[in-house]
Amino acid sequence: MDWPKELLEIFEDSLLDGVRPKVAAPTANDRMQQKLAEVNNWIAKNGREPQDNGDLKERMMFAAMTKLREKGFDIWI
Repeated sequence: MDWPKELLEIFEDSLLDGVRPKVAAPTANDRMQQKLAEVNNWIAKNGREPQDNGDLKERMMFAAMTKLREKGFDIWI
């Protein structure tokens, strides 16, 4: 495609050097997959599932694991 000369001059302007397309926000599915990976990594590191009576991080992993299971995700040990 041949771009008009005026448009090419605009693109070459130094004011546009740092301009990049906006990054799309993560979807709900992206966040669930990220949380699933976090829970699985926690389990792999600790050798067991998180419990509701541990430290704050463990309780957060327990809550995430519970929600993921409610949504039908498989958690591995």
